[in-house]
Amino acid sequence: MSLRTAKLADVNALAMPESGVAIAWLGQAGFLIAGAGRRVVIDPYLSDSLAEKYHGTQFPHVRMMPPPVSPEFLAPVDLLFCTHGHTDHMDPGTIPGLLRANPDCRVIAPRAERERALERGVPEDRLLLIDAGDTLDFDGICATATASAHEKLERDTDGNCMFLGYALDIGGVKVWHSGDTVPFPALGSEIEDAVDLALLPINGRDQKRASNGVPGNLTLGEALALSDRVGARALVCHHFGLFDFNTADPTEAQATIDQSNHATQAVLAQTGVSFQLEMADAAAET
Repeated sequence: MSLRTAKLADVNALAMPESGVAIAWLGQAGFLIAGAGRRVVIDPYLSDSLAEKYHGTQFPHVRMMPPPVSPEFLAPVDLLFCTHGHTDHMDPGTIPGLLRANPDCRVIAPRAERERALERGVPEDRLLLIDAGDTLDFDGICATATASAHEKLERDTDGNCMFLGYALDIGGVKVWHSGDTVPFPALGSEIEDAVDLALLPINGRDQKRASNGVPGNLTLGEALALSDRVGARALVCHHFGLFDFNTADPTEAQATIDQSNHATQAVLAQTGVSFQLEMADAAAET
């Protein structure tokens, strides 16, 4: 069974699937994922905190798309995952409101970014820290952290990875959000079984952005190749369409996907729709 799409006027209306997972894009690297009776969020950036921070600079971070939902209205959410400490992934304009709306929600963040997570509004008693290779179980969801290289592999003084991805076993489906990363030989090596659904950035990288403190990510071609390598049944491409200096052209990207010859079914993330993928066994029976 392929990745299916359906119209979704309201992110909070994302239905809990009978089998597998359903996801909704929140913009940039953010996703809401529903499965196994749980709803989790990864890297939500639902504010204008970066536009406020960088107003009047070379890269003013003006939104190209509005947030699909306000943090205070994104509920229910059981778990919030942050892949790293950059504001569009660990947002002080999103986290406090989302946690107020979801008083039982726990936050999972890199061990290397403990202090930043606390500064960004995560109460210490709701914070769970993780490093690459670690696995946490949450009553129906198993999360394994994977190392990422946001242009390069970085570690804190204790050896903890600054940038992570998360492989989530949820609803009988393995979803891998790589976090912000470029290719490197060990990328995804912490994942034991084949990935069902990959969520990968495609905004690429170049010297201009790097020299101005904007580290890059996978290109679309690299994301397609990586999806094939990890055996993904489906790929949702993201991390574009939010800031004009750090995006990918969706028309060109779609043309590349249409002309590609890859085993993985690839689609571009879009708001206003949901994506659903069934369990592999259930898909094989239909």
